[in-house]
Amino acid sequence: MSTVLIANPKGGSGKTTLATNLAGYFASRGRHVVLSDMDRQRSALQWLDRRPYKLPLIHGQDARGKHAISLSADWTIIDSPAGLRGEKLSNAVKEVDFVIVPMQASAFDIGATRDFLQLLQEEKAVRKGRTFVAVIGMRIDSRTRAAAGLQEFLTASGFPAVGNLRSAQVYALAAEQGASLFDIRPSQVQRDLQQWAPLLHWLVNNDKRLQK
Repeated sequence: MSTVLIANPKGGSGKTTLATNLAGYFASRGRHVVLSDMDRQRSALQWLDRRPYKLPLIHGQDARGKHAISLSADWTIIDSPAGLRGEKLSNAVKEVDFVIVPMQASAFDIGATRDFLQLLQEEKAVRKGRTFVAVIGMRIDSRTRAAAGLQEFLTASGFPAVGNLRSAQVYALAAEQGASLFDIRPSQVQRDLQQWAPLLHWLVNNDKRLQK
């Protein structure tokens, strides 16, 4: 059993996009996946409500004010609300194996995320190496100056940067249908699948370390 918390205190950072597609990836690999939604907006669960029954099964869990982890799942993916801090953040970090922090390249996002990463560095589970943390750029055009600035920030953050995901219409189209990138014919999303490879590699490799 492995658990992944998707977290960033700033709204609109791409948490639900990351959570739903990550759940879709592990479901496509035949894993028992639970998508746990801590956000009162229920965006992840609404995506799951739209999911066609023919696609690989993902179980939903409303985790508002409750235990967010499913003990029966191979992978639990937790979509957290904006503003996750303090005791709620500490409790969540203690219970999970991975924290992935999605962020965009604007000065506002960098400012908000800098403080959040500092809080994560102070968490005992992170300092003791029981919880792995990584950062990923969202809606990033790698050719821009903003992308270069974000990469510089990520390099100095103290946590591994596991790539950038571009802003592509396919994410919105898939979300409308309750689908993930990994439910689409690979030839149609080849570039985007390549961008996911570093994150998936990081997760799987560290998961093997945890299972030893």
